[in-house]
Amino acid sequence: MDSKRIAVAAIVIDEQAAAVEVNNVLHDYSDIIIGRMGLPYKERGISLISVALDAQPDVISSLTGRLGQIAGVSVKAAISKK
Repeated sequence: MDSKRIAVAAIVIDEQAAAVEVNNVLHDYSDIIIGRMGLPYKERGISLISVALDAQPDVISSLTGRLGQIAGVSVKAAISKK
């Protein structure tokens, strides 16, 4: 049985210096990324990234956990039930 799930991760980068580290982590998980969209919001000095994923829940949690450890970064994931 395939236990993979579809998910979307919402990433908020409050400190632009963190963007390089975020991109490095996303590169490490590039095999599970379906697509991504980044929105720089210059007026507020933040960046928003949404990432669509196809992976097992523990891998999704690993990715969001690594991203959440980066200073100036907030992340939440919504995971499909099937």
